[in-house]
Amino acid sequence: MAISLLNSYSKTHYAGSLHTEIGNQGLRKQILTRGTSWQTPFPGDQVQVHFSGHIEGGACLDSSRDKGIPFCFKLGQGEVIKGWDEGVATMKKGERAIFHIPPGLAYGDAGSPPLIPPNSSLVYDIEMLSWSTIKDVTGDGGVLKKILREGEGWATPRANDEVFVKYEARLENGTLVSKSEEGMEFCILDGHLCPAICKAVKTMRRGEKAELAVKFSYGFRKDGYGNTNIDGGVSSESNLTIQLELLSWKSIIDVTGDQKVLKKITKAGEGLDHPNEGSLVKVIYIGRLEDGTVFDRKGSDEEPFEFITLDENINGGLDRAIMTMKKDEQAIVKIRAEYLSSHEVSKLVSANSTLDYEVKLLDFTKETPFWKMDTQEKIKACERKKHDGNLLFKAANFWHASKKYEKAVKLIEFDHSFTDDEKCLAKGLRISCNLNNAACKLKLEDYSQASKLCTKVLELDSSNVKALFRRSQAYLKTNELEKAEADTKRALTIDPNNREVKVGYKELKEKQREYAKYQAGIFSTMLSKMG
Repeated sequence: MAISLLNSYSKTHYAGSLHTEIGNQGLRKQILTRGTSWQTPFPGDQVQVHFSGHIEGGACLDSSRDKGIPFCFKLGQGEVIKGWDEGVATMKKGERAIFHIPPGLAYGDAGSPPLIPPNSSLVYDIEMLSWSTIKDVTGDGGVLKKILREGEGWATPRANDEVFVKYEARLENGTLVSKSEEGMEFCILDGHLCPAICKAVKTMRRGEKAELAVKFSYGFRKDGYGNTNIDGGVSSESNLTIQLELLSWKSIIDVTGDQKVLKKITKAGEGLDHPNEGSLVKVIYIGRLEDGTVFDRKGSDEEPFEFITLDENINGGLDRAIMTMKKDEQAIVKIRAEYLSSHEVSKLVSANSTLDYEVKLLDFTKETPFWKMDTQEKIKACERKKHDGNLLFKAANFWHASKKYEKAVKLIEFDHSFTDDEKCLAKGLRISCNLNNAACKLKLEDYSQASKLCTKVLELDSSNVKALFRRSQAYLKTNELEKAEADTKRALTIDPNNREVKVGYKELKEKQREYAKYQAGIFSTMLSKMG
């Protein structure tokens, strides 16, 4: 609201002094003393001002200066006349201004007898002393937060984070409900004492202190029998006042987006960069079971453990967590045991167990992105990924092998800048990588993708027997027998003595016979029913 009012200013000169018009209903402002900051209050904020006023051309009105006590009200809540709400919303801390308020934004046609006649314009001298920001945290008035002390920086905790707070909760009658003597640490998702604290703390900055006005529905957790977690006879209409201070928090990152790999930062790293896929990283880590037993230990400060990210060197959950870390960052990574299914440690724990890793990322070297590579670098990188894919295929890790082949092809997919010799080499690599990937897809029973990859190969080499045979195998599995037969016959025409293709052709003929029997059975059943 304050911003829109500021944007609607139009400057006009009255009686030789500079006035500012606010809005379009005749409200005018003349600044006597400029403010000390750029901020202005928002609707709902509790503002504190000094003022004096009089009827334009007439009697004096009230004055807080004469009483020596500042006047407080909630901005934009109808606690004062509209001219005040609109005018004070434009003021900065320390600012003093004269406001000329027309009848429509004051007491209108009725006035306020006996002091203010009908259709009176009012003049107020207002000084902005301060304001406390009051935020409706829940959007329904259930938790109102008033900032007592501003926090540092701009960051606020997220739902997974562990926060360290001090608080004191009291009922409206002043009865102490709960208090943290030395501070309390808890995960926001797990909650503590009441929903209001969990909701409010996500809006706070480090070091911020706030007062929460909490309705009963946000004040107490109830068990399955409708009982609260507070002893004694507490009325269902009882509200809470909570003094809350956010001392610090530890960021917890949901690495996989499914709460199965969580990373808690215990020491912040340097800079903004972190490893990408294919980076060479140097780490130290210790893995523990839920009972504290150490089951894995890698690296030291003198001899760190080195590996390539996403290259099947460590379990996938830990690998992905390390890729979110910065240099010199330390963290605790909690991983569900299902991420360890391909590792020996999975035999030691149940599927619902959680494993803890203490990790320190000492250094990393990022793989050069393909768009920064020259043509020779792209070809060499493609050959490396193809080699890695071959090793994974031999180890029967078909899914990861397929990913390696896909990435290898992407490196050389666009060869317009290649020389003729490089284009020839790139073509051969595309053919071999797509063929190998098709073999992976057949193993993974993804027959549609297998046939598409073989088609890509045949577009580059129409006489490629392996591509024809593997596509025929994919067609055979999806019962596209005519297409399978066409590819098989074509492969045999090119290489009549190919043993693998001959075996495949026998398999095809057998399936055709079975299918013919099946069709004959259906036809016979139809005839018998008709008879």
